[in-house]
This record gives sequence, C-alpha cells and structure tokens, in this order.
Amino acid sequence: MIYIGLGALAIAVAAIGFILAPEGRQTPLPAPFEAVFPIPNNAVIRQTSIEVDLEIGYEATILVDGFPIPPSEIALSDGTNTYRWSPSITSAIMEFWEPGDHTVTVRWVRITGAPLEGEFEWTFRVQ
Repeated sequence: MIYIGLGALAIAVAAIGFILAPEGRQTPLPAPFEAVFPIPNNAVIRQTSIEVDLEIGYEATILVDGFPIPPSEIALSDGTNTYRWSPSITSAIMEFWEPGDHTVTVRWVRITGAPLEGEFEWTFRVQ
C-alpha cells in the first residue's frame, strides 16, 4: 500500500514539473539585463511576481499588458538594481493575474555615463 502511494506521489510530482516547465528555448537577454522572471514564453502560477534585474547604473520603466506600473508599486532593491512587482488589491493596474498570455515591456535608460536607452519585451502565460 505504501509503495502504491509513493508511486502515485512520484507521478503527480512529475506531472506538475512537466506542466510548469519552461517552454521552448530560453531567450537571450539584451544588455543591460542580468535576469527577468517569468522567463520569456514560460508558464507560471497566478501568484507570480515580475522581476527585472538590470546592471547597476540603469533605471527601468515597466509596463504590463501595455499599462505602465506606477513607481510607487514597484519594489526596488538598490544594491542589486532588481525591480519587483505583482498584482494586488491596491494596484492601479490589476488585482490578480488572469489566466492567459501577458506581455511585459521594460524601457531602460542609463543614468551614469553616456546616455543610452532601449526596450525589451517578452510574453509569459499564467495557468
């Protein structure tokens, strides 16, 4: 009986891993990006936060599904230059992730040295 239960648990864990595994190839990130989450083209759960990690010396403006996120809603870790945001009941953008595809656009500008700016966009799916 214990072996049947462990076998069923192993199958369930494998199925969840398969469902939530990244799809396709990983998209190379342009400079100055060090990391983004969710990974482009990835399937995620509804509790997911957006994370954008830029090199030090850059600032970002983040848009979700075409709507700019107010700076007051973004948590910025100055030491790592990582921006984090997730939907909440107090958000001006959305209270929660609706199932389906969502597009994140990050507009960045260098704030030290010679002026430089750019934009990066990716899509992920909420299950």
